Amino acid sequence: MQTWAEAGRPLRQVEQTVASDDPDPKALACYGLYLPTEEKVLLRFVEGRPISGVTTQFLAWCSERLAARGKTALLLVWDNAGWHISHEVRRWLRAHNQRVKRTGQGVRILSCLLPSHSPWLNPIEPKWMHGKRRVHEPDRLLMAAEVAERACAALNCPYEEHLTLPKQVA
Repeated sequence: MQTWAEAGRPLRQVEQTVASDDPDPKALACYGLYLPTEEKVLLRFVEGRPISGVTTQFLAWCSERLAARGKTALLLVWDNAGWHISHEVRRWLRAHNQRVKRTGQGVRILSCLLPSHSPWLNPIEPKWMHGKRRVHEPDRLLMAAEVAERACAALNCPYEEHLTLPKQVA
């Protein structure tokens, strides 16, 4: 992790450990959608790891938000992460787009996969990089709620209720 240090003081990062009985989640995944024409970021968190079932929840949520803004299509630029290219996500996208085309309501989603190992082509990557620098705390572990609040503040977006893991995975 790269971050800024106080002038004249080198940054020292120490590996932090968590007590085994700590009630805070062991992992906190963050989903984000950058809207460059509005200079806005839509963020949602999930306690746990990113998986296909949560990805489809996030896409449905984004679709609702964009439809409310009068949008009709979303060009979704993302990498080849397993939870982006899974059969479940591709099936969901196909069914969602067919439903939008059939009813004429909603936002069609066109996914554009980036070449492997080319994050600089994704317009949200600079937002993630600078956001992580503003959230990071080298001297102590942050609670999950602190991380989420700091991320929302760093990216200037409202804090939203966390997405939930599907029952079979939880």
